[in-house]
Amino acid sequence: MQGDSLTERRKAATRMDIARTAAALFVEHGLRTTRAEDIARAAGVAPRTFYRYFATKEEAIAPLLAAGARQWVEAVRDAPADLSLPDALRHAAARALTPPPGDTAAAESLEWVRSLLRMATRSPALQSVWNDACHDADVTLTGVLAARAGLPDGAGSLDIRLTAGVAGAAVRAAVETWAAGDAPAAGPQGPAALAQRCLTSAEGALKGV
Repeated sequence: MQGDSLTERRKAATRMDIARTAAALFVEHGLRTTRAEDIARAAGVAPRTFYRYFATKEEAIAPLLAAGARQWVEAVRDAPADLSLPDALRHAAARALTPPPGDTAAAESLEWVRSLLRMATRSPALQSVWNDACHDADVTLTGVLAARAGLPDGAGSLDIRLTAGVAGAAVRAAVETWAAGDAPAAGPQGPAALAQRCLTSAEGALKGV
């Protein structure tokens, strides 16, 4: 079992390394001119290894987008228990979408997300990868909200699903709006601030759990 776990961690690390490499190449050279073989070579893997993990070059960034979406959901999970649900969601947005001072890697990741989401508006394949990441995050958030409400088996309830969907849509709208502009990640027009604003606007729908 331990060996299987180590193997899975290595596979996950390889997938993320390829994802970061793909994102960097897409941003530097453009989506159209970057080939899967270019990504494989830059990541130090054989093309057959690339295709073992990803069916297309666009899918290569899925782990990167999924990791960002998971950060938001995990921040909701870790929010202080004494916060109301709307406050917990805003707290999580601030934590997940604000790059820590001096953390250049986090700031760079957000800038990659901005560039990738801009590309997605012109690439149905890339848009599909983003849609899948958001959907998967909403599914996970449903379980987190059910547990937070003391309903470990309640993830299928209408109220839980609605709340997760509204919260996920609010954060997605904020990130996509920020990505479409040129505002820095920190500040009143950054993704965290916009997400908090969107969640506040949707607060009426977030009190049903």
